[in-house]
Amino acid sequence: MKFWLQKDKWISSALNTFVCLLGCSIGDFGTILYFQYYTDIKSIIIIMPIAILNGILTSILLETILLLKTMDFKNAFKTATGMSLISMISMELAMNLTDIMLEGSLKLSLSSIIPVLAVGFIVPWPYNYWRLMKYNKGCCG
Repeated sequence: MKFWLQKDKWISSALNTFVCLLGCSIGDFGTILYFQYYTDIKSIIIIMPIAILNGILTSILLETILLLKTMDFKNAFKTATGMSLISMISMELAMNLTDIMLEGSLKLSLSSIIPVLAVGFIVPWPYNYWRLMKYNKGCCG
């Protein structure tokens, strides 16, 4: 049980999870808003995979940019692409499924953003803590 009680690791994993959430939500929300306002496409089957892919790509881009402060581009990109896909995919699925449950489709509204972000953070956080404890690696490298 001591494994799950490391406060410093919970804080570190929370920061890692937040950075991943920020990156993922930019691509995810941007995609959903694009389809919501600029197309007639409303199909979850079409929008969801594109939103998930764009969320993962923007998360990698954000992490690469942040890592450029401490390393060259090649190593920053390699570290960013080595992030945990399990964490990002679970985050993306949790966010999109929460949005569907709240809105009835993939559609953003002011009332859905906070719950979507909260679930997107909470779902991968324990996994990110476990990964940090087991491998000494955060979800973002």
